[in-house]
Amino acid sequence: MKILIVLTAAALASACASSGANRPRPFPTPAGSSAPAPAAPAPTPATPVAPRAELPQDQDQALIATALSFRGTPYRNGGSDPTGFDCSGFTQWVFAQHGIALPREVEQQFKVGEKIKQDDLKPGDLVFFQTESRGASHVGIFVADDQFVHAPSSRGVVRVEYVNSTYWGRRFVGARRVSLEREQHADNVP
Repeated sequence: MKILIVLTAAALASACASSGANRPRPFPTPAGSSAPAPAAPAPTPATPVAPRAELPQDQDQALIATALSFRGTPYRNGGSDPTGFDCSGFTQWVFAQHGIALPREVEQQFKVGEKIKQDDLKPGDLVFFQTESRGASHVGIFVADDQFVHAPSSRGVVRVEYVNSTYWGRRFVGARRVSLEREQHADNVP
């Protein structure tokens, strides 16, 4: 039993902090850019299971539906497309599908948007955990009802877990809210 716990902890500890430079395709381009986004292979979506709580009927629901559609997608270190994701590649890809550009690395994603308290989490917020070294080294997307979806490596697939579970609750380091409106405004500033 102890060996299983140690192996699980070790696998989870390696669950991201990728420095992969891959960009998701299609990748959002700044407003007014005429450069077309490269085509992406269509993912084979899994049938999402609705979270237990009601989600808003707006972009947050669409973003969550996109994230949940990738459940079962294999973990791949440095992965940033539907053939395999690491944690920050997953969040970057999902947000890109909704026109929101996120940086590639966890540490960079931890600096974008508005810092929010854990008690104020809403669907679509980024949640960060310390799994390797000090600070944020793993990221997921808050779904609702204390659940988040992420790309960990312990079982090798994108899945939903509880923010306040024994493992993740002790490692929670913060959350950020990134909105489409804020990102579009930033793109339109000369």
